[in-house]
Amino acid sequence: MSDTTDNAVRAFIEGHRAAFLDDLAEWLRIPSVSADPDRAADVRRSADWLAGKLKETGFPTVEVWETPGAPAVFAEWPSDDPDAPTVLVYGHHDVQPASREDGWHTEPFEPVVKDGRLYARGAADDKGQVFFHTLGVRAHLAATGRTAPAVGLKLIVEGEEESGSAHFPALIREHADRLACDTVIVSDTGMWAEDTPTVCTGMRGLTDCQIDLYGPEQDIHSGSFGGAVPNPATEAARLAAALHDERRRVAIPGFYDGVVELTDRERELFAELPFDEERWLRTAHSRATLGEDGYTTLERIWARPTAEVNGISGGYQGPGGKTIVPSDARLKLSFRLVAGQDGERVQQSVRQWVADSLPDGIRHEITFWGATRPCLTPLDHPYLRSVARAMGRAFGEPVRFTREGGSGPAADLQDVLGVPVLFLGISVPSDGWHAPNEKVELDLLMKGVETAAHLWDDLAGQGRPAGRGSAGRPGADTAR
Repeated sequence: MSDTTDNAVRAFIEGHRAAFLDDLAEWLRIPSVSADPDRAADVRRSADWLAGKLKETGFPTVEVWETPGAPAVFAEWPSDDPDAPTVLVYGHHDVQPASREDGWHTEPFEPVVKDGRLYARGAADDKGQVFFHTLGVRAHLAATGRTAPAVGLKLIVEGEEESGSAHFPALIREHADRLACDTVIVSDTGMWAEDTPTVCTGMRGLTDCQIDLYGPEQDIHSGSFGGAVPNPATEAARLAAALHDERRRVAIPGFYDGVVELTDRERELFAELPFDEERWLRTAHSRATLGEDGYTTLERIWARPTAEVNGISGGYQGPGGKTIVPSDARLKLSFRLVAGQDGERVQQSVRQWVADSLPDGIRHEITFWGATRPCLTPLDHPYLRSVARAMGRAFGEPVRFTREGGSGPAADLQDVLGVPVLFLGISVPSDGWHAPNEKVELDLLMKGVETAAHLWDDLAGQGRPAGRGSAGRPGADTAR
């Protein structure tokens, strides 16, 4: 693409910036808090508002998809080129709860612009990052003279991400044929820092559980029976202590089966990031780092699997002492998973480990709360390079690569649709997701618009993966 095209993109964005921000502010005024049943009507109003705005943008197909919970929005704009790849953009229109009493300086659902920042709940997470695609595609069309995007463009914007995406996996399975694509772009993510544009290449998966341990049929006297019968609270502590070995590796047999190890190049790229560990420790409210031997802090939180004790309880918890052997105890554990691990296999390993570790006389039950798969796109994937190039053009500097330590619905899209997941976000850590005074940097938001405007041509230039049909077009073979 030429400098002329780049200038045309920037000119279009600047000419429509004010109207774009007015529209975004209107959307942000809708308190679409999916976790609050009293806000269900507002979540629906948010979906309807977005659907209307996507129609105004030019999407010929826009639909509100119902779920047993909150509605999602689907939009589709086919390319004029039948051989162009099809791209699905994911985001969410629901937001976290917020009130002035939480520590907000302004009303959380009355957007305020101050010092180049837009303050409101959802400004960064995730309405701002969803909405930049509307102006981005319009700038793309204006700068290239096209009447349709260079790629087949689809959007799926769910309404329950902030309350656990309970119905999202079923929704995408139900509509897998409509969502069929060659790659997914997740715009519910961020960058390393304002002066360090980055692209995330993957997220960890998650499975978590509660282990309930039962010993005596009731609490019993520790003088009469202690030391002669199994103690469920002691066994809970022994399980927690045995979770890691002396190198801080997870000691559950089979836990690391299939783990995709970091490449030397990935470790080099992580090391190049301007990471201030002391500052990071302050955000962690911790005095020291600790983790698996042989890995840096960033490697541990982005690319290594982990096991954490989330809670441990049992026996007497009141004031003073009560000399008993308690009848029960419990342990809550969570496991972050990386590429190559399978949540169900990890669950099986945990179940076997617990069964093998407990003595006779201790009955146990394990409850798992599901499993989210990890996702990872290799550094050399052509579509990932497209995202990096588009962002580099918008920011005017090379883009670096990160991962994220958390988990999200991206893996569901990867599993059901069978395509790589890419991440495009412009939010920075200071934006305060889920916190009081959430904001988005307006200059970065416009860089997101510009990145989206450049991305569709670049992805179209990569073509479609060999062996894939015409994803998502009428009459296509969309079987996965």
